[in-house]
Amino acid sequence: MSGTRRRTLAATLMGLGLCCAQARAQENRAQAPPAKPSAALQRALDSVSPGSIAADLRFLASDALRGRNTPSPELKLAALYLQNRVQRLGLAPGAEGGWLYDYPLFRPHFDVEQSFLKASGPAGDVDFAFGRDYFLQRATHLFDVDLNAPLVSVGNGSKKDFEALASEGGVLQGGVLQGNWALLAHGGRPLGPVLRRAEAAGARGLVATPRADYSRTPYAEKYAKQTAFLLVGRATPNAFEPKVLLPQVMLTEGSAERLLRAAGRAVDGGFPAAGEVLDLSLHEVRRRLTPMEPVHNVCAFWPGSHETLAREVMIVSAHYDHVGERGGEIFNGADDNASGTSGLLALAEALVAGGPLQRSVLLLWVSGEEKNLWGSAAWTRDPWLPEGCRAVLDINIDMIGRNAPEELYITPSREHSNFNEVARLAYELSHLEGFPELQSQDEYWRRSDHMNFHDELGIPVVFLSSGDHPDYHEPSDTADLIEYEKLSRTVRLVLRMLDSLQAAPLSP
Repeated sequence: MSGTRRRTLAATLMGLGLCCAQARAQENRAQAPPAKPSAALQRALDSVSPGSIAADLRFLASDALRGRNTPSPELKLAALYLQNRVQRLGLAPGAEGGWLYDYPLFRPHFDVEQSFLKASGPAGDVDFAFGRDYFLQRATHLFDVDLNAPLVSVGNGSKKDFEALASEGGVLQGGVLQGNWALLAHGGRPLGPVLRRAEAAGARGLVATPRADYSRTPYAEKYAKQTAFLLVGRATPNAFEPKVLLPQVMLTEGSAERLLRAAGRAVDGGFPAAGEVLDLSLHEVRRRLTPMEPVHNVCAFWPGSHETLAREVMIVSAHYDHVGERGGEIFNGADDNASGTSGLLALAEALVAGGPLQRSVLLLWVSGEEKNLWGSAAWTRDPWLPEGCRAVLDINIDMIGRNAPEELYITPSREHSNFNEVARLAYELSHLEGFPELQSQDEYWRRSDHMNFHDELGIPVVFLSSGDHPDYHEPSDTADLIEYEKLSRTVRLVLRMLDSLQAAPLSP
């Protein structure tokens, strides 16, 4: 196709796209409710203040909160700030027994106090320190061990070494390895084949130490990051029991020399030959700690006024966590998602200003969104609402403070299979707040907390966002870049949606 024809076709398509957008905007205006809102709605709309939103957001996105990582002391501080704000506004607690819906996180890590590695031989006892003298190769090796047994050399661990032992009536026939530690001269290759041979021969553990020609990265350097991770652990919502494997210990070269001396063996005599039983026992105790710490979702309830509709709860959600610190830099997360968090506070103020709706409203600030939607997953799998109430929809706001003034994104869009009444209403009302045509963000359908409300509760959901930008998950996502007037208009749009939905028929 020639360049001229391509330009002509492009111009035609652009024209058609503009016509479609204008037609949709006209359709929205034609279908919109009367321009003059009720007195209650007008009071609520008038209460939405860019200045108030900015005050909340600047605190939430300040260095003092250090990026609001899940979990962290700063995240707890943010939760208490949110609780204090809604409590002073006069909303009701929205969680069982208070404002905070707690869910557990677990942090499995190496128990330094209860773990040890000790060799006992004719020349005395030798203690080895974890992270200096010995290491674990992987996080999957963090399981409980209590093994006190002799060491038997398996040489280089080759198939030939094991065959030689077997032919001498050793490993396979006589059971020299049965119930004992296998001592390996490690050349640097993966340990999988040696582990399988040792386990088949009845060994109960493997000690690997660099052999004389080892030229790979020294153990202390190779396993430094892994050791730091094992000592601190990583938070997880699952308190799973690890699969118990053949215990492995990576013993440094200097520590192996101390071990051989404890056995009364000359170090310059070389590595023990395959099948040699050392005159000592090696005792490892390895303990895994799995402490639990609660993490908070913050829940504020605004009761409805209707006798029966008040039992139907419209949820508006926003995650208040971010990614914390990385490499010594604070990721403040002003748009992601201090914008949605402060917007939800502005919505709380507006609800109070306007008075009760017919349906009830739950404002839900969730944590752990950046860690695979932990907070919303916990709530939707075990939801709590006042007795007799049920959730009927979720409007999720995430990153609502950046990009062009008229630019707002939605999923599910009209083209999405899960397009629903709540989304239709967002299209109809958006022009009233300066968003002529909502843009599709269906590629984010499974990327934020609304997904759990859809999957777990089967209720209609809408996700509103002002879209991505280069500062996403960067230290440069700061409060000075937020468009507070645009953020306010997004809050007002959500408010209009709630007002229109307070008595509307709803279906999934």
